[in-house]
Amino acid sequence: MREAGDLAATLLVRGARDEADAGLAERVVGLAESEGLETLAEVWSGAPADTLAGCLWRLYLLRSWVHATPELVAVEYEAGQARAQVARVVAGVADPPGPDELRAMVDEVLRGIAGGDFAVTLLRASAFARIVATGRAALEREPAEVARLLGLAEQLEAAGHLEMRHALA
Repeated sequence: MREAGDLAATLLVRGARDEADAGLAERVVGLAESEGLETLAEVWSGAPADTLAGCLWRLYLLRSWVHATPELVAVEYEAGQARAQVARVVAGVADPPGPDELRAMVDEVLRGIAGGDFAVTLLRASAFARIVATGRAALEREPAEVARLLGLAEQLEAAGHLEMRHALA
């Protein structure tokens, strides 16, 4: 199963791009809905953070969480954005960051899997997670929740730097 997951991840990120296929990015964004997050978990959740499969799992998990609780994410993002100015610019969220804007941003980040620079995709997702983690800390949320999201941000950032060096496999 691990080999199949790695191959699928490689095809999604490194596969051939057909400019005529405008729907490719939308299919990639909607993969969790069409295949089910549980299916993606079976294929990618055990993959290390420094692999394509592990990165995709983390990106889809982040998207699913934002779509499931956009109001909560908006509150946490708003609380963190003033304390994480550089990350706010990298994340690229519209101001003010309401639930609809956050859903749109996370979908836009995932579109980068299909046609953008994957390193930028990872770094934007990392910046977003860092802002929300900062907001959670400012709102005095459970320390384990803050640490978990901060860990995700750090993993995505490290993977983004690996991708820039062409070392992400």
